[in-house]
Amino acid sequence: MTELTRELGLTQPGASKHLRVLREVGLVRDRKQGKQRVYGLDARGLRPVHEWAGGFEQFWNESFDRLDAYVQDLKQARSTRAHDNREE
Repeated sequence: MTELTRELGLTQPGASKHLRVLREVGLVRDRKQGKQRVYGLDARGLRPVHEWAGGFEQFWNESFDRLDAYVQDLKQARSTRAHDNREE
């Protein structure tokens, strides 16, 4: 706990509260090891967040693909106009 509080700038009671909340929502698991409680990430708890965010990833990928196609069309149109103007 000392290392965690030092790294995050939390008090010991504050860190304990955060870890308890994370444990209650299934994002970390803990086990007693002597007088200490050892915490570890339980990534399964992040699956719903990953699935939710995945929809945004698809949205933004499609949006950027459309933007790229639009920019390519603009470049092609400028190139064509420049070529046509040189021929006149």
